[in-house]
Amino acid sequence: MNPKALIAEFIGTFALIFIGISSIATNHITKIGTLSPVDLVAIALAHGFTIAVMVSATAAISGGHLNPAVTFGALLTRKIDGKNAVGYIISQCLGGIFAASMVKLAIPLQALQAVGMGTPSLGKNITPLMGLVMEFIMTFFLVFVVFGTAIDKRAPKMGGLFIGLTVALDILAGGAITGAAMNPARYLGPALIAGRLQDFWLYWIGPLAGGAVAALLYHYQLEEKSSHST
Repeated sequence: MNPKALIAEFIGTFALIFIGISSIATNHITKIGTLSPVDLVAIALAHGFTIAVMVSATAAISGGHLNPAVTFGALLTRKIDGKNAVGYIISQCLGGIFAASMVKLAIPLQALQAVGMGTPSLGKNITPLMGLVMEFIMTFFLVFVVFGTAIDKRAPKMGGLFIGLTVALDILAGGAITGAAMNPARYLGPALIAGRLQDFWLYWIGPLAGGAVAALLYHYQLEEKSSHST
């Protein structure tokens, strides 16, 4: 297990959750109201930009997973072994929890409470099944793009940018439906600190299943195999 990779995964995931929660809370402070389409764009860009820069910063060290769903997909397609996959997921979850804890030192508690610590949650009139389907599809897109722009050896060296754009697009599509987590660690950190774990299963099963299907589909149907490929 590579400790440098674990540190990179921790920092990258920390950044995503810290900026993600902060952007939602800052929106509340500046707008004092519910999300408008313009607010959703700002939050989508905040998450997307963070992923773009942190994936690019950590790609050479850990591959820039920053998401248990990505790591799970990589494990299923033998891009990472089981021991390292477990280490990555633990580091990602710890990064998310620590980020949610640190946000409380930087942003007024009243603002954080008003937005539920930025915890992804189901929108009004959204059933758990709707949320599960949305998280599955959004994470499918995300992991598909990760494989197509970063993991595939034929990919251009701009994976971070396109992965970040995919996160932003997914939030624009699903932000009002589920909070557009696409990432179990993105949900776990703020949910644990805020005590909002009632939909824990949805935000783990949806992303992990969507990521697994995308990874397996890309690996077995679209990825070019070399003579040494497993």
